[in-house]
Amino acid sequence: MNEQPAERFFSYEKLDVWQDARGLIRDVYQLTSGFPSSEKFGLVSQLNRAMVSVACNLAEGSARTSSKDQAHFSQLSFSSLMEPACLLTIAQDLNYADALVTSVLRERIHFLSSRINKLRQSQLNRAASN
Repeated sequence: MNEQPAERFFSYEKLDVWQDARGLIRDVYQLTSGFPSSEKFGLVSQLNRAMVSVACNLAEGSARTSSKDQAHFSQLSFSSLMEPACLLTIAQDLNYADALVTSVLRERIHFLSSRINKLRQSQLNRAASN
């Protein structure tokens, strides 16, 4: 999978935070592919869906016409990102994920969460100036 689409048809594809979320989705899916098959409908599904939700909320927010609505979806994206942060810790507790891998992914989640919050603040600032 390419990191960047050949053509960008939609505004969310230009967002660095969306690109970062794509990379995390790929890496989380790779990690969960090694989880026990008994977790297919449990931790694997929940972790993968939570990561996908981050990118989808960013995409949906980019289609909103008001900055206030965009900020709302950035907040949802941030909130969605807290779920995989928690689930990765649980996966480590259950010995499904190596501590180093979990630590690296959680650091990337922290970095992405900061960027999403900056995006949200920018959107709120635009909303206040309108």
